[in-house]
Amino acid sequence: MSKLILTNEVSGLGSAGDVVDVKAGYARNYLIPRGFAVAWSTGGEKQVAQLRAARDARALATVEEAQTLKSRIENATVKISVKAGVGGRLFGAVKTGDVAAAVASAGLGEIDKRKVEFSAPIRSTGNHQVSVKLHGDLTATINLQVISKK
Repeated sequence: MSKLILTNEVSGLGSAGDVVDVKAGYARNYLIPRGFAVAWSTGGEKQVAQLRAARDARALATVEEAQTLKSRIENATVKISVKAGVGGRLFGAVKTGDVAAAVASAGLGEIDKRKVEFSAPIRSTGNHQVSVKLHGDLTATINLQVISKK
């Protein structure tokens, strides 16, 4: 087991500033190379305090923004046009980055593609529900309409 300090929010693990124990391979191969975490040390406790203070300061300002963004997203339908074959079957699948770009291009606001979650891969045209974690426990549901590119 490796003790790490998270520098970014990791779904299912924790948020920035949390000290977590994870398996050595997960730390070495995924979290540390992608910059999501740093190795824990006694000097790292100061870094943890700074990360938490910064997170708390941002949290107060972003709660209201996240609530307005949630109302805008849930009251609109986001359209994505993708290549599709016969019967509406996609060539590949809709990715989280595609959803984030579609929300931004629809003028609804900026969302982080790492916070977009699918209940199942989207591999067909039609209407789908996608959730996005906006802030803390605040989650919005995106009404996604996947249409075939002509």
